[in-house]
Amino acid sequence: MTTTVYLIDDEPEMVELLSDGVNLAGLSAECFTHASHFFEQVKVFSPGSILVLDLNMPEMDGIEVMRQLAKMNNPPLLILISGADVGLLRAAEKLGHAHNLQIIDSLSKPVDIDTLLNQLKHQTTISKKSQSNPLASTEQLTTEELQRAISSDQLMLHYQPQLDMKTRQLIGVESLVRWNHPTLGMIYPDSFIPLAEQAGLISKLTHWVIDHSIKQNQLWQQQNLLITMSVNISADDIISLTLPEQMTKLLSENQLDPTILTLEVTESALMGELVTSLDILTRLRLKGISLSIDDFGTGYSSLSQLHKIPFTELKIDRSFVSNMSKDPDARAIVKTCIILAHELNMKAVAEGIEDQQTWDNLVDLGCDIAQGYFISRPMPGSELKDWIKHQ
Repeated sequence: MTTTVYLIDDEPEMVELLSDGVNLAGLSAECFTHASHFFEQVKVFSPGSILVLDLNMPEMDGIEVMRQLAKMNNPPLLILISGADVGLLRAAEKLGHAHNLQIIDSLSKPVDIDTLLNQLKHQTTISKKSQSNPLASTEQLTTEELQRAISSDQLMLHYQPQLDMKTRQLIGVESLVRWNHPTLGMIYPDSFIPLAEQAGLISKLTHWVIDHSIKQNQLWQQQNLLITMSVNISADDIISLTLPEQMTKLLSENQLDPTILTLEVTESALMGELVTSLDILTRLRLKGISLSIDDFGTGYSSLSQLHKIPFTELKIDRSFVSNMSKDPDARAIVKTCIILAHELNMKAVAEGIEDQQTWDNLVDLGCDIAQGYFISRPMPGSELKDWIKHQ
């Protein structure tokens, strides 16, 4: 089935130009110069359909369109376009996410047609893969399957390298869980972490990841590979009063120094029982375990919370890092995060680095640690030694 791309823009010339490009890409374009006509004619969206939406329209603007789409079943994926400043585009993106709409890109006018078509082709490929494997989604996976996966070693870990930006040397890895489903193949965490949280299995999953990460680190140390290891922990974990002792015991049993372990906590996880979280996180630091505030800039923590909790590193969210080369606002946020981290005696970590230009920009801003596909994709633990040899 050909992917449908809806185009809404009040400029007929722009609609015609975009339509020609969409058709040349082998996709089906449906064009509208009035948003009201779009809603009159389109009541149901086919899977994988995409809407290219101009924000600046006189009759019904793009913000109103998103509000309407949020009320509909299976709304299309969105690409936002606008002749307004980049800050307005970013604000519209955030609003779309708040409406639970999937924003795949936002582009400034005049739109670069090649960039738009590449994004459409890329998203179409993803949608086709998803439709050919429709069961690999949170809605269709079951709690029983996930419980079985945790207990029967269907899970596996991949490790993404982290480099010191001054020396370009490997200093650590982040542990990332995968589910090797017996019939569906490899499933990535975005498809099962929400299920784990809803089913009350997130702590069990986290402890599986920490346990296997530490055992892998012990194997590396036996091979004279001395690196740190970062593991994500959930909101449930940071209110578990037994967590510090559990971590200390596990590290001791594997004859590892606590300083090899960094626990990553998202900003949003700190919004719960702050006093209990502060108790547990402080005790973890007392035992020598490092703490990272993850996805910084996307949550709701105040600077006072950041000051209270003894974090050792600040991890800048990939949405800012990946856009910093083309978005002055994103670059300003990254720069501010790096300065803030250093003023609070923390390391600044950038994730989501995908090209040389972003790397160079981060070096210029004084970022400490780098992570992203430009350096390496996550890999099985057995491949890390060979990866190091070829760098």
